[in-house]
Order: sequence, then structure tokens, then C-alpha cells
Amino acid sequence: MYRLWIAALLSLSLMACQNNQPRSGTSQPVNLVQQDLVQYVNPLMGTDSKFSLSNGNTYPAIARPWGMNFWTPMTAPMGDGWTYKYRDDKIRGIKQTHQPSPWLNDYGAFSFMAVTGELKFNQENRASWFSHKAEQVSPDYYSVYLADHDVTAEITPTTRAAQFRFTFPERETSYIVLDAFDKGSMVKILPEQRKIIGYARNNHGGVPDNFHNYFVAEFDKDFEITHTWQDDWQLQANSLISKGEHVGAIIGFKTERGEQVNVKVASSFISPEQAQLNLEREVGNDSFEDTRNKARQDWQQELARIRVQSSDLEKVRTFYSTLYRVLLFPRKFYEYNAENEMVHYSPYNGKVLPGYMFTDNGFWDTFRAVFPFFTLMYPELDAKFMQGLANTYKESGWLPEWASPGHRNVMIGSNSAINIADAYIKGIRGFDIDTLYEAVLKNAEVNEGRPMTSVGREGVDYYNKLGYVPYDVGIHESAARTLEYAFADFNLYQLADLLGKDQDAEKFRQRSLNYRHLFDPQTGWMRGKNADGSFQSPFNPLKWGDAFTEGNALHYTWSVFHDVEGLKQLMGGNQAFIDKLDEVFEMPPLFDDSYYGFTIHEIREMQIVNMGNYAHGNQPIQHMIYLYNHAGQPWKAQQKVRNVMDKLYFPTPDGYAGDEDNGQTSAWYVFSALGFYPVTPGTTEYVIGSPLFDKVTLTLEDGNEFVIEAANNGPQAPFIQQAWLKGEAHHKTWLDHHAIQAGGTLRFEMGQQPNKDWGTSADAAPYSLSLTPE
Repeated sequence: MYRLWIAALLSLSLMACQNNQPRSGTSQPVNLVQQDLVQYVNPLMGTDSKFSLSNGNTYPAIARPWGMNFWTPMTAPMGDGWTYKYRDDKIRGIKQTHQPSPWLNDYGAFSFMAVTGELKFNQENRASWFSHKAEQVSPDYYSVYLADHDVTAEITPTTRAAQFRFTFPERETSYIVLDAFDKGSMVKILPEQRKIIGYARNNHGGVPDNFHNYFVAEFDKDFEITHTWQDDWQLQANSLISKGEHVGAIIGFKTERGEQVNVKVASSFISPEQAQLNLEREVGNDSFEDTRNKARQDWQQELARIRVQSSDLEKVRTFYSTLYRVLLFPRKFYEYNAENEMVHYSPYNGKVLPGYMFTDNGFWDTFRAVFPFFTLMYPELDAKFMQGLANTYKESGWLPEWASPGHRNVMIGSNSAINIADAYIKGIRGFDIDTLYEAVLKNAEVNEGRPMTSVGREGVDYYNKLGYVPYDVGIHESAARTLEYAFADFNLYQLADLLGKDQDAEKFRQRSLNYRHLFDPQTGWMRGKNADGSFQSPFNPLKWGDAFTEGNALHYTWSVFHDVEGLKQLMGGNQAFIDKLDEVFEMPPLFDDSYYGFTIHEIREMQIVNMGNYAHGNQPIQHMIYLYNHAGQPWKAQQKVRNVMDKLYFPTPDGYAGDEDNGQTSAWYVFSALGFYPVTPGTTEYVIGSPLFDKVTLTLEDGNEFVIEAANNGPQAPFIQQAWLKGEAHHKTWLDHHAIQAGGTLRFEMGQQPNKDWGTSADAAPYSLSLTPE
């Protein structure tokens, strides 16, 4: 034992020497992070969730980055948005999924399940007990032992296809069940070709009438038994085809112990022929292991764009698990036809059209950090996202705000404009900015013809006339809408200014100040305002919903991303502003849930984490901590950012503090762990917090490297003592996007006590509109 202990110490010392450059006056930290980064990703992070309490509301997505199709095990019944719950005991199948959130649910889903012995195909009867002890989960691979059937099921993905491998016991009858789900489906068994083809039409909205997800599955074993079923689980013995509300296919054969049956499957939203083409292109003659190796290489390539050095493997696992989530959405919704031309089925008009299309994203969540992350690390991909938005506008007449796969009537805001402006302002090109500018102007001016309340701007005529959406005109969440429209207008001001459209720029600059209309000097909070100019009454700043969206006045008051200085002035200056920030953290987690009639999960998640009224589990307040930098107390941001990272994120099934939401809550962690955060999309600034790791290397798209080092870092040392950017002392509490893109080194010296002189000078604060000349 003594020799093993000495050997371990020598090994760690050697690793530290190999992976860290000496630092003057500091001991060298130990780096335990190995080359293979995929091993640190836990796709089960966030899966221990339910309707009443979200620890992420995720499912294990077995997928390629931004893949058109994901795959996931089903522990819940068909149609249940909580498709995989960590505490469940049984698996009903492994399904192709496109679900962005349990609240939006799925579309085009179908599943495979292996059964042995007596034929059981009803989803309740075929379900098998399983254990997490006999389950392997990675972004590139999933394996589970189906105990009731003595079968090991494995899957590995491509972008539009996948390979299954089922290892069977010795049985006279073994089966593979393809469930095409409800709301319209068809299956056809082709025994001579060892194939099943068909389609699944299930959805929860956002699809044209001709929506189909066409699939093809090829097997490597002859079929000895062929059955289908019809609606209500009515078996059609020895049949080859079934079409109805809910149908499925069953193929069977005799198996030897340890015999493996492989299934290659692909799908298409365009046609059965395109599904076959996708299969041939993406799987072809590859073995299961070939596909698995390619999937792992794909993930390794993306994860390795950010390399961390740390001696805390739990935080490393948290970081790469959250980074994996950031790289899942929006999904590719385009395919390549026989002429290798990029085409897509339009979820807006039902036509097959050329060009990019992406979907499954809610910009109310992702404008905050996910899309800024793409502008930083994936500018070429972000240009494709923007071109996809241009195509959406051409095909539907409106920009998307929540797409899954087409327009969905959920959430608020005009946040597509923010993503477009932020990309262009940061120098990203290669997309149709003229069409997109036309689209954002329409969003900001036109009420007529909006297909649903979530598209365009609900209450736009009131907003443009009065400067706010009134509380008493029947428009829910009016204050939240006003604040979000004002920030979108700031982005339009920035974009119009850059495009040389001076008249538009001035108009949107003035509108971006509309947040002022809602500030109530009597309470010091944002407050709903009636059409006659009076504030809503009665008013309880702790009341969730009502004038706000999934939050209260304590949360939405800070949604002045672009003019924190102006907000400070309304509050009475630096100290009053700081006092208000502190109040949110220091008060008890009191709340008023009367608007909803019950305690929604977002409220409960705030209540239980012992951070006062700070509700990190939901998006509106996630930037708030960084605002201390605007008021000369950056050390509070440093301490609180680190506290949230340490207390609310873990690489475990209960690892989030609320809904993960298309990568946004993950992107907060990824950015914050790097040491900065995009508080104000539409500018080129990132606000500094507290770097989590000893060293991080960003490999940018053009090959430049930006390195972040944090000397003397550790759990008890969240405070920045000094900083140097590219060798020069850095006293500002923000970084410029273009400085990062150029590459170089940002070096921090950390400490256990705050340095109240760093970052506190008048010119150290991040961007505010009130501090810029008109």
C-alpha cells in the first residue's frame, strides 16, 4: 500500500509538470484532465425531474451536435413529455426524439424495443425492468440491459440516422418491436429486403397538414415472423402493412445466446426516398463500432474547442456536461438530396425548399447566452443559423420566437431580433441581412397578420404609441413584454446604426429607453402600468406572473441589459442600486403564487436553494449577479457567481437548479466558468465574474487561441486581485469580443479576500447606453 501511495504521488507530480507552465511565486496546480473529453459528459445530468420540481427537465440525448434526430430511452408512456425520469424502473423502448422541452413535447417520434419469449408489444406489457448499474450513457452511445427479456440494447447516432445492436439470449422466439406512435402512422414490412419502412406523424403543434417523419430500418437477420398492429393495440398476425391512428410492426426470429442483431435506421421529413438516401449516406456499410467511433470523434472535436485544466474532476464533469447541452440545439432541419443539394421540408408552409433550416429553440431563453456563445466560438455556424431565420421569414412571413418545428404559441418577447443584431454587430457575415432587417422591422411595427401571440410583438400598437404595453388592456405579462421589447429595440438601434440607417437608429434608440416608463420610484421596482398612465394597484413585488413572465418585479427589474447606468439613476445612484441587488439575495424566499393558483415549479426551485429571492433556475434573473460590476462592487459578483457554480450545478441527475432550456442554463455555467458572461447581447462586451479553473484554452474558429489563467485559484479564492490581458494590466470589468477573437492570454491572480480597488474606477464599468454619446 505504501508503494502504491508513493507511485500515485509521483504520477500526479509528473502530470502537473507535463500540463502546467511554471508560475512565478506560485505552486503548480495539478491537472487531472485527460485527452478524452467525452468521458466527462454525463447526459443524465438533469434527468431527475418531474412536473412539480425541475432539476433540469432533460433527457439523455444520444446524438451528434445539432443533430436532426436524437435518440433516448423511454421510461414514460408514449406522449409523456417527461420521457425519461431517472427514478423510473422500466424502459418501454428507445425512441427517436426531437423534443426540445417537456413543456413543448415531441414530434415525429417512433421507437424500438426488444422482447423475448411470449410476444408482448403493448407499451405497458413490453416494458422491462432496468438498473442504472447496467446502463451506459454517453453522447455517442447508449447501452441498457433489459432484464425482463435478457437483452442488451445499444445505440449510436449519426446526424440523421443511427445504428442499434441487440444482444439476445437463446430463445425460440425473439422479437424487435417498432412502435410508430399515435396521431397518424404507417408501417410496412419488406421481408425480402429485411426492412421496415413507414412514417410517424405525432406532434404537438407547429406542423403543416402534410407533416410526416418517414423512416427506414434495415436488419441484418432474416424475418421468421411478421406482425403488425392496428389502433388500440389490435394484433394483425402475419401481416406486412398497417396504417391508422397508432400502428406498429413486429419482426421475430430464433436466436442463439449472445447473438447480435443489428438495425440501421434513418429518417427524413421530406420523403421515404430521402430517408433511404440519408441511411446510405450516413451509415452505409459502416459497422456499429465505425459509427460509434465517428460519433465519439465528432463530440471530441467540439468539446476540445475548450480545454480546461483542473484538479477537481467533479467541476470538469459539470463543465463538459453543460457544454454538451449547449451544443445540442437548435437542431439541423435540413437534408441533402440525390444531387447533394441542401434542402429542407418547411415546417411553415409544407414545401420542400432549398437552404438552411434549424428548429427547436426558444429565443426567450437562448438569446441570453447560447447564441452569444455561438458568436464567440462558432461564427460560421451562427451565420447559418441566421440564414435559417431568413428562410423562416420568407416561408412564414414572420421570424420565429419559439419553433418546434414551426411556430409555437409560447413565451413572449421579440428576441429573434437580438440574435440577428448580435451576430451582425460582432462581425458575422454570410447571411441575408437585408431580408432579416426587413423582418425585424416588421416585428417591431406590424400587428396585423400575426399568426399567434408569441410571433411578432403582442401589444405592439400600444407599445409604439404609449411607450409600454398597458397592464389593463387584456394582455398578460405586459411589463415583461415592455422590458423585453425595449432591449430588442436597443439591438435594432445598434444594427440600424451599423447599417447606416440613421432615422431608424434614432427611433429605436429612443424606444430602447421605454423601460423608464415602468419604474416606480415609490417602491423602487418595475411595475405594470395602466393605459391612463397610472401604475397597477394593488401591487406586490413578490407576485409571480401577472405583469411578469415566470418571475416577479424583483426579477424583471434588472431586465435593462443595455442601460444599467440609466437604471441606477432611476434608483438613486450606486448605493441604492447595490442595496436593491443585495435585497434580492438577503430577503427570505417569499413569494405570491396567486396568479397561477398553485406553486409553479420555478417558484419552488427558487424557494429551496437558500439564496433569498434569487431565482437562478429560471432565465430572467441569470445575468443579475454580474450587474454589481456596474456599481463599483465587482467583488460581490465574483463571490456570488462562484457560489452559484458551486451550489447549484453538479454532473448528476439532479444537477441543475431548474429547467435547462435548450442550453441556456448550461451556457450560463460555461461562460461563468470561463470567467465572463454576455450580459448585453448587441454589444461586443463580456462582463467579468470569477474564473473557475486554473487554466482554460479556447481554440477559436480561425485557429487562434485565447488562454485564461487563474493563479492561486481555488474553492476559497473566488476574488480577483489583479488581471493582465496580453501582458498589460487590465483594470476593466469587461472584455471585448474582438480582443478575444484575436487570441492571447488573460491572466488573473485570485485571492481569498476581495480586492476592493480592482475594477472599481469610473471607467471600469461595462457598457451602458446612458454613458454613450447620442
